[in-house]
Amino acid sequence: MPRPHYCKQLIRRSLILMGEIGGNDYNHAFESGKSIAEVEAYVPFVINAIILAVNELIELGAETLVIPGNLPIGCSAIYLTLFYGSNKVQYDPLTGCIIQLNKFAEYHNQFLKKELNKIREVHPEVNIIYGDYYNAAMQIFLSPNIYGFTNGALKACCGGGGPFNYNTSVACADPLSTTCVEPETFFNWDGIHLTEAAYKLIFKSLFEGSYTTPQFKSLCSTSGLQLEEGLSSSK
Repeated sequence: MPRPHYCKQLIRRSLILMGEIGGNDYNHAFESGKSIAEVEAYVPFVINAIILAVNELIELGAETLVIPGNLPIGCSAIYLTLFYGSNKVQYDPLTGCIIQLNKFAEYHNQFLKKELNKIREVHPEVNIIYGDYYNAAMQIFLSPNIYGFTNGALKACCGGGGPFNYNTSVACADPLSTTCVEPETFFNWDGIHLTEAAYKLIFKSLFEGSYTTPQFKSLCSTSGLQLEEGLSSSK
């Protein structure tokens, strides 16, 4: 079989997970001291990059794509540490997360969903599936103990100390850092990334639950698809 035809068939039969994209673009900006208003100006460019990648894959033959939104970054140990003690942010009393940063993540997600609807109109034959990472994670931030995260969802398992075990000067794996004994009881791994247990639960919420639009389980079976994870991830 000619290789170009084989590649097209492989892409057509694959489940392609796009990202999530935008995390590093926003993280680096916030870490460098940019305001939320300044970083909001990046959102159209990030979304445009996602849409261009989706359209390119469709041209290559992709028929089933999962495009996730961003996580609730206001619940990340990195930001809870960077803004710790600041009177410029407000905290959600139910989760302890930073409200303004979560609203920023929702702004990105709403923008993305609007653009995905446009692709659906042009390509009704393609399964364009939005992955709601935000709410799949938020259910845990609201009730971590119910899901087995008995050490909470905000404090990092591996880090350099501080109220959220995150230290910009002592990264996870640094000789001075510490690692928790039971990582499966933590939702956050190193201040930015989540633990294996957290990702497993988010996966189940998306691919076996109701946190995709349309619901993944109503469209296709993983038995007939090959998972091409992170083809266009910026991480």
